[in-house]
Amino acid sequence: MFPNLDIDFIIFGVMPYVALAVLLVGSIARYERDPFTWKSSSSQLLRRKQLIWGSILFHVGIITVFFGHLVGLFTPVWVLDALGIPYWLKQWMAVLIGGPAGLAALVGGTMLLHRRLFDARIRVTSSHADILIMVLIWLQLVIGLLTITQTLQHMDGAEMVRFMTWSQSIVTWNLNAWAMVVDVHWLYKLHIFLGLLITMLFPFTRLVHMISGFAAPFRFLLRPGYQLVRSRRRTVLPKRSAVPAVRQSGPKDGAAQTPAE
Repeated sequence: MFPNLDIDFIIFGVMPYVALAVLLVGSIARYERDPFTWKSSSSQLLRRKQLIWGSILFHVGIITVFFGHLVGLFTPVWVLDALGIPYWLKQWMAVLIGGPAGLAALVGGTMLLHRRLFDARIRVTSSHADILIMVLIWLQLVIGLLTITQTLQHMDGAEMVRFMTWSQSIVTWNLNAWAMVVDVHWLYKLHIFLGLLITMLFPFTRLVHMISGFAAPFRFLLRPGYQLVRSRRRTVLPKRSAVPAVRQSGPKDGAAQTPAE
């Protein structure tokens, strides 16, 4: 069924489906098992230095890059044709918007990663998953910026259309989609591989706070108004000692309240 079972087929043909399955199942399982771990575990109280500017640059840049990739890859080609948007124009928009956004995310990510690795207090409170995912995102940003050197050599938009067609073919379950991007530059291949790897690690790291952040407004509107919390305590707490009741009637003529008989 798969005559060319090589590394290209595994990365572009199999890995996308594995990554999406792990993302979906892993996110649901984590929410069902540990819903209160869906947070970023902020270290602001330990050290504010580098956090404010690093966080702003990183989040603004990474959100712009994320939605830029989302819109750029999954907008059908016929929509561009219907709107009369030339491919070269979309390519330049990707470079002029994605380039500065990626650079901002890289600068902010470098500040956050340096803070997490070289501040003793934060390093102690950081898990291996925290450090790993930050390193992978940092590498992904570096490689993404390096792909601009290859993009500038194909400003007619032909390479962009290939990646758009591949991404949309994956969604429509075209098992031969991987053949569309087999001969692209190795920087693109590494960029896609790291992106899929980060997707698979998403449910098991602090990145899940992205989902909770986007879902927070809807959860607030649909909240039931109450929450049931079951205690796991196995021993019964001792009863409190009785406290003498106090008369509820107010004092008259300056008389003080006295305990009821």
